[in-house]
Amino acid sequence: MDENNTPSFEKSLERLDVIVRQLEKGDAPLDDLLALFEEGTSLVRSCQKMLSDAEQKVVKLRKADNGEPEELPFDAE
Repeated sequence: MDENNTPSFEKSLERLDVIVRQLEKGDAPLDDLLALFEEGTSLVRSCQKMLSDAEQKVVKLRKADNGEPEELPFDAE
C-alpha cells in the first residue's frame, strides 16, 4: 500500500481475482455477494485511475532539430 493506504495495482488485481471467483461460485448470502460486488467495482475504478495516471506519465522521445532527445506527450506525433 502507498502512503494513502491505497493498494498497489497488482494487489488490487489479485483481490479482484479473488472477488470474481467468489462471485462466480455464487454460494454466499446475497448481502455478502453485494458487498463483494461493491468492493470489486471500487477496485476496478481504482485500477482504471492508476492506469490513466500511468498513461499520462508515458512520454515519447524523439530527436530534436539540434540532435538532442526531446520529450513529447505520448500521443504527440
